Amino acid sequence: MRFTLYIATRYFFTRSKQNIINIINYIALTVVLIATAALLIVLSAFTGLKDFGLSFSNVFDPDFRVEAAQGKVFILDSFTLNKIKQIEGIDAVTAILEDKVFLNYRDKNHVVYLKGVDSLFNQVINSEKLLTTGRWFDQEFDEVVVGGGVAQILNLGVYDYNDFLVLTVPKRSAKTSSFKDPFLNKTALVSGIYNISEEIDKKYIFSSLHFARDLFQRNKDVYSSIELKVNPTHNRLKLENQLRNKIKVPLKIRSRNELNVTFFKMLNTEQMAIYLIFILVIIIALFNVVGALIMMILEKKPQMKVLYAMGAKPSEIRKIFFYLGGMISWFGGGIGVLLGSILVLLQTYYPFLRVPGTNFPYPVRLEFLNIVIVFSILFILGAIASGWATVRVGKKTSLL
Repeated sequence: MRFTLYIATRYFFTRSKQNIINIINYIALTVVLIATAALLIVLSAFTGLKDFGLSFSNVFDPDFRVEAAQGKVFILDSFTLNKIKQIEGIDAVTAILEDKVFLNYRDKNHVVYLKGVDSLFNQVINSEKLLTTGRWFDQEFDEVVVGGGVAQILNLGVYDYNDFLVLTVPKRSAKTSSFKDPFLNKTALVSGIYNISEEIDKKYIFSSLHFARDLFQRNKDVYSSIELKVNPTHNRLKLENQLRNKIKVPLKIRSRNELNVTFFKMLNTEQMAIYLIFILVIIIALFNVVGALIMMILEKKPQMKVLYAMGAKPSEIRKIFFYLGGMISWFGGGIGVLLGSILVLLQTYYPFLRVPGTNFPYPVRLEFLNIVIVFSILFILGAIASGWATVRVGKKTSLL
């Protein structure tokens, strides 16, 4: 092996006497380099986009959400809720009552979800971090915090005492409902505006739990969900068992990733498509390596005759050109990974690409796993290409 590797190394670093062979080798090396660098850059961009998307869900969604297995609400008494708060590994617990409401402000309408939250909500979700205008609502008053999308649709601002926001829901009690007055209206003052993402900003508003209970006509121990802030080291299976032991009604427990399952499926599907496309690009690039290798085999005919005379076996001759093809693809790919890593790091720390129409730098993140994936693809495909090009070297029907 040392003999074949030594000869292959000499062939790789020694310039050919025929200039066209050198040009073909440089082209093959450059094409592999560009394809590899492009694959790493695109994978890093997808990782950055995933982190960027998760940055919104990390702000808005809890570590875990406990919901009713059936229906929209469940009953949980204060004693059980206190027992949940005492579970080891749970740092904070907040109770949520959520449902759809119809908004009206100065003859403009919009439908959203109202999330009634208790005073412990800020321990699970940093509510102050969400706000861009105004302040978080006061638990003692009929105040709400709306998204920037809702504020834009309804053209409302904070602390407008001239016109209050009107929230409307159907009456739940059959006794009080009638054809004349089937809806319950409640007014609220907008105390703050938050901005997370376009979809969330148009979909949710926040109020106190007391305000939501009055509006939705729910009893004291009725909730839509329980949101948890959990120690990152805590085991999920253990957590689920502890919660089911405390809560006797059928519930489902979803993590932050499960709350955004559509987003993750979309990203994973797109990432898989990118893998397949760039694997095809690398395969096409490696055809250049095959062509360069065949040209070098033809050029080295006289030298191989000398090697045969010295006692080299056909399998050893094949190994020489197999290693040579591997060096072309792996060396070019290694430089491509280095170049791609440098460009990704430059974009991370000294952004030079911006999202079109904004001053926001395009999100990227260099991940060790992506480097391993690129090297693995290159190693496997490079070995296949080299093996294919040298399979008939040394045989009677070969190029020799």
